[in-house]
Amino acid sequence: MLYVLSQTKRYLKENGYYYKKTYIRPLMAPDNVYVFRFGRYRLNNRLIIRYGHRWTGRQKINEIDLRLHKQKHPRIFRDENGLLHYLQGHLLEHEKKLQMLKKLKK
Repeated sequence: MLYVLSQTKRYLKENGYYYKKTYIRPLMAPDNVYVFRFGRYRLNNRLIIRYGHRWTGRQKINEIDLRLHKQKHPRIFRDENGLLHYLQGHLLEHEKKLQMLKKLKK
């Protein structure tokens, strides 16, 4: 599928996250859509990658939408480097907050 997300996949594997990839080809839009669900225990986080092809046949990412668990508005990135920078800063903090909420509910 997309070789561009290899850095993100490697980062998720190293930190103990599982992921599932699905591919959607919309009928009316020229862009292809790649949905990437990930999480430690449940696949409740989602990346939506909209990409097209250049005239040389190479894949070009147009937009990456990231929705962490229960987020109303997605974070939008133009490239994988911005996404990785955000994940490294926020993903582990987000997991800590979820674990704190679970402890408070018990």
